Amino acid sequence: RRGERPLRRQEKPRQHSFSHRLLAAALKGHSGSVSCLHFSGGGKYLASCADDRTVRLWSTRDFTAREHRCLRANVELDHAELVRFSPDCRAFIVWLANGETIRVYKMTKKDDGNFTFTASSEDFPKKHKAPVINIGVAETGKFIMTASSDTTILIWNPKGEVLASVNTNQMNNAYAAVSPCGRFVASCGFTPDVKVWEVCFGKSGDFREVTRAFELKGHTAGVYSFSFSNDSRRMATVSKDGTWKFWDTDVEYKKQQDPYLLLTGRCEVSEPCRIALSPDAHIAAISCGTNIAVYNTRRGEEEERFVGVHGQHVADLAFDTTGRFLVSCGDRAIRVFHNTPGYRAVVEEMEAMLRKTTTKATRERLEQQIASARKALAAICGRKQ
Repeated sequence: RRGERPLRRQEKPRQHSFSHRLLAAALKGHSGSVSCLHFSGGGKYLASCADDRTVRLWSTRDFTAREHRCLRANVELDHAELVRFSPDCRAFIVWLANGETIRVYKMTKKDDGNFTFTASSEDFPKKHKAPVINIGVAETGKFIMTASSDTTILIWNPKGEVLASVNTNQMNNAYAAVSPCGRFVASCGFTPDVKVWEVCFGKSGDFREVTRAFELKGHTAGVYSFSFSNDSRRMATVSKDGTWKFWDTDVEYKKQQDPYLLLTGRCEVSEPCRIALSPDAHIAAISCGTNIAVYNTRRGEEEERFVGVHGQHVADLAFDTTGRFLVSCGDRAIRVFHNTPGYRAVVEEMEAMLRKTTTKATRERLEQQIASARKALAAICGRKQ
């Protein structure tokens, strides 16, 4: 029509702008919506994938630097919806959107510190009948998990052979994950519980069975998401019932001991909703729509709220392995936040321990840890003024 400016093909949608005093960085490099984030075991790299047919590797050392360099791996004739590092950081796996299967990429380090990425000659066979919602690699390197939105979880060996199929009996799977210790897989969905299985191997490393370990029961509606602490001894869950719960899962489940509910907090919920527990379990972050709320797991109080973080719903949420940063994705940018509530929680816990301690050596160690957490907080606050 006359008077209307024609849209040029090259015109990109405007980048969503967001600022906050705790925003450490916005990682920009993808030209499509980022759907998944994953930190390498050693914490040196962050992997991201988007519908721009690339996987990008970011150096976590650069998070607070001016420039954010990234390495790019191209996904041929497809795009990756999910990405996970192998435990030794010599490979990563992706879930292909159109191929509906797993592809393995080998990472070879070059002399200049960069990597070359080589896709394996064959992808995993197609086995799922419904869309896949998550994938995971056990820290032991013994198995890979894929979970679909029906009630299926598949356990694979690294060669792409199915070791076991698990029916979660939860009407549908909303989320599933491998525990950081590599022993468990867990799932949640339409039913108000989280089910946890142990993936058992023999002494010589041969696969034995997948057996029920324990359940987290207490929500009154379906569970959207859950997260493990780094040592797998704590878990956090978020449900349609408008609450999040914090659990002690360090139990002798073989003796029928149930996990302990430590705390219940109230939160805003609407789909999609994700929860991430910091490695030390002090902090739980919950994304709901385009907002992120950060809670202290000791008191259950909201410590920070980030509103309108992305131009689209938050697709993924994760703490880095040190617990210093919280990262999120949802549009073309990856947002990196300082985890100041985490530092405050450390100070609080150490001060409580300091009041109880009687030995001089413990006292000195605690005072040192408090001073270092306070220094980190002061540095972040100073930087943001």
